[in-house]
Amino acid sequence: MPFTRFTSKNSEGAHRLAEQLNFHFSGRTMKNRLMKAAMAEQLATWDPDSAENSGIPTKELIELYRRWGQGANNWGMIVTGNISISYESVAIPGDAIITQDAPFSGPRFEAFKELAAVAKANGSLIVGQLNHPGRQQQAKYARGREVIAPSAIQLAPKSLMTFAKPREATQTDITSIINAFAHAAAFLAAAGFDGIELHGAHGYLIAQFLSPSTNLRTDAYGGASLHNRMRLLLEIGAAIRARVSSPAFIVGVKLNSVEFQAGGLTPDEAGQLCRALQQAEAGFDFVELSGGTLETVDDMRWEKPSTAAREAFFLEFAERIAPALGTPAERRTRLFVTGGLRTVGGMLAALEGGCDGVGLGRPAAQEPGFASDVVEGRVQAAVRAVPPFDLGSNLGIPLVMAAVQMRQIGQGKEPFDGSDEERVAEFQRALGEWFEATAASQDSLAQHGYFDF
Repeated sequence: MPFTRFTSKNSEGAHRLAEQLNFHFSGRTMKNRLMKAAMAEQLATWDPDSAENSGIPTKELIELYRRWGQGANNWGMIVTGNISISYESVAIPGDAIITQDAPFSGPRFEAFKELAAVAKANGSLIVGQLNHPGRQQQAKYARGREVIAPSAIQLAPKSLMTFAKPREATQTDITSIINAFAHAAAFLAAAGFDGIELHGAHGYLIAQFLSPSTNLRTDAYGGASLHNRMRLLLEIGAAIRARVSSPAFIVGVKLNSVEFQAGGLTPDEAGQLCRALQQAEAGFDFVELSGGTLETVDDMRWEKPSTAAREAFFLEFAERIAPALGTPAERRTRLFVTGGLRTVGGMLAALEGGCDGVGLGRPAAQEPGFASDVVEGRVQAAVRAVPPFDLGSNLGIPLVMAAVQMRQIGQGKEPFDGSDEERVAEFQRALGEWFEATAASQDSLAQHGYFDF
């Protein structure tokens, strides 16, 4: 049965998506304008009692990246899911982990080396997304350990999750965090990665420092001053550039273009921040614009007519932010937008709106070779999943489907067709059974990832 796809209203000029993109600071080149955006694969090892045995890429995770790396015209850049910089502060069990004392040898290092090699085998750039959850760590995984954040503001329970109560980070904490990010970047560089992306969106630690709603500090790292709130991000970038000897190493950041909440980061502030990134000593090669936090995930839908017509959740904000970087011809920091793009016409609209490239997540879980199919003209749109797994639904629901599809790819299977109503009905039954079994389990700390399907 053939896939059911979205309909692209305009595919003229599709060749633009196949054009190369140069990065100013690293001097590297993407072979096309399509980025495989980060998604939580949850396929690394996890042991709640052992840091040494946790966060190591498995053969399934490596196979997933081999599939994304296949094809001369597939993804120009492949960004991994969360790589936590601390075992004690892992965002989700099953995330890859690089601790501050991780050596550049041994099973963990060799697994990351293999992942990088297969992902870049056909010319894609492989970029590791580094993250610290800050206050956005579930209480059950913190297990009484201290959780740090820019300010001691606890995240309210959300979607059956409760979060640890944080304390305000000290200068010693901040220095340690900067060093941990720099060490993880150096580790990835040694393992053959082409670069890193700092996760500064979706309510994680860097985003918490950037946002006036979560950063109430009165020192050099906070307060009403955006200059102060961006200090941590800039110091992490500078530390990475100092620690990684190769000038060809890519440094990027994922930022919120908007937070959808009162007192949060605004598009105007995001524009000021982007302007600082291309002038900074760190020299950020790219900014990926996304938006929202765990608190506002329910607002990320396609219900607004203007959003549905233009596809991208954040394109209207990206268009407001782009002028801060200058024109595409003159800017030094490249601009990507991620979230909701499903057709060639929508992707081209993003380029016309001032973006240099586009990020795609869930389409890559359904079709690992989607970028090749677009660049080579075989398809003009992504597969359209049946409700409630389509773009009009609560964002968290479709992400579960994507996680299971990625698991299938890692097992050497083809991902099930999200547009097939019968298969989706089977998936929903399996998902319900898994949720029931998970709720009844007495060993919830050991659970990670989803189920085989």
